[in-house]
Amino acid sequence: MKYKLYATFLVVFALSLGYVTCQYRTKNNQGSSLTERVQQLMEMAMKRSVLKFNGPKFKQYIKATPRNYSIVVMFTAMAPQRQCQICRHANDEFTIVANSFRYSQVYSNKLFFVSIDFDEGSDVFQLMRLNTAPVYMHFPPKGKPKAADTMDIQRVGFAAEAIAKWIGERTDIQIRVFRPPNYSGTVAVVMLLVLIGGFLYLRRNNLDFIYNKTIWGLGALFFSLTMTSGQMWNHIRGPPFIHKSQNGNVAYIHGSSQGQFVLETYIVMVINGAVVLGMILMTEAAARKGDVKKRRIFAVIGLGLVAIFFSLLLSIFRNKAQGYPYSLLFK
Repeated sequence: MKYKLYATFLVVFALSLGYVTCQYRTKNNQGSSLTERVQQLMEMAMKRSVLKFNGPKFKQYIKATPRNYSIVVMFTAMAPQRQCQICRHANDEFTIVANSFRYSQVYSNKLFFVSIDFDEGSDVFQLMRLNTAPVYMHFPPKGKPKAADTMDIQRVGFAAEAIAKWIGERTDIQIRVFRPPNYSGTVAVVMLLVLIGGFLYLRRNNLDFIYNKTIWGLGALFFSLTMTSGQMWNHIRGPPFIHKSQNGNVAYIHGSSQGQFVLETYIVMVINGAVVLGMILMTEAAARKGDVKKRRIFAVIGLGLVAIFFSLLLSIFRNKAQGYPYSLLFK
């Protein structure tokens, strides 16, 4: 009986020792795996500031636990057939932030920048339930991403400064953005000044055109029409000229108030110009003296231009801003 009790005690002791050893080895293996992952991420980050991931790498470095680092992921679609014109610009801004962090004093192994393209990681898009691009998402060291871990680019845009500010709010890592120097604008301005200076030098004996009010008025009008039509949007966002769907339908007007096409800009510019022309004709009809019949013709044509093209402008705005209640001649 005594030997049986000793044997039972030895068996229980051996099982307990094996369980403790297994737990110890498991913890050591997890720590080793985390260390290896961080080392691998650092080696990849030394080669390029923005890491390119696919589905397996996403699971290995982002979904795997435990983690002691944050990862900011840009989900994008850079392939030409995806027709994501702003994705390239968003990628440039994201790369500026990553490079700024890499060469800053706050650089560490606590933050990494990753890009996942739809054509290389469509399974990741499905896993994260994403159907748009670009999307910036922060994966914290512990837990799952929350609503605030997805950057609201519709509200704050995707400029490098906005991305750095959002990252600072999510990770407490303050990144100072350093943009690479761009001398193309300076060269263009210098060339323009040289051309203007050369023209004025050749016309130095006849500069009366500088005091021409009509020239200055047309210049101011053209500048106003250009700015109000959305040319600055085209310069910043780089939208497509038109949109052609898979079934062959062509859209000239963007269906949302958050976007526009290049051709749409020209259409709005022409409509605004027609409204301005109508206002000028009505003003001239009121200011002119003389032939009453001619003044009436000017007034009627001007009123017709304003009514028709302003109604068309309201119709376009109503289609883009869903729920806008006002219209004039067209719905």
